Amino acid sequence: MTYNEIEKFCKKMPGATMSVQWGEDHVFKVGGKMFAVVGPPGDKARGMSFKAGDSSFAILTKQKGIIPAPYLARAHWVYLERSSALNDKELKAYLTRAHAIVAAGLSRKLRASLGIADAAEA
Repeated sequence: MTYNEIEKFCKKMPGATMSVQWGEDHVFKVGGKMFAVVGPPGDKARGMSFKAGDSSFAILTKQKGIIPAPYLARAHWVYLERSSALNDKELKAYLTRAHAIVAAGLSRKLRASLGIADAAEA
C-alpha cells in the first residue's frame, strides 16, 4: 500500500485521528491512543508500526522484514521495515485489528462517543 492508501484507510476507521509527532511520524490514534505509526510521505524506505495481538505478534516477527517495534515491543507492537512486507489485504486486516485492540481498551462511554460499538453488540 502507498502512504496515501494507508492514511486514507486508517482515517476512515471509527474515531480515528492522525497527528504528526516525533518530528515527521504520522501517528494514527483512536480515543487518543495510538494504533499505528507511519513514516512521513515521500520517505522512500517508509516503515510502519502497529499494535498486534499476542499470537499475531509472534507470527509476524518471524517473517522477513518485520521485527518487534523499538520501544514498543513489550506492548506487542511490530515494525514493518517497508509497508510491502505484507500484501494489501493482510496489512488492512492487521490495521483493522490494531484499531480494534486499542479501541477495546477505551471506556464504554468514550467508545460510544466515537461511534464504536461494543464487541458484545457487534
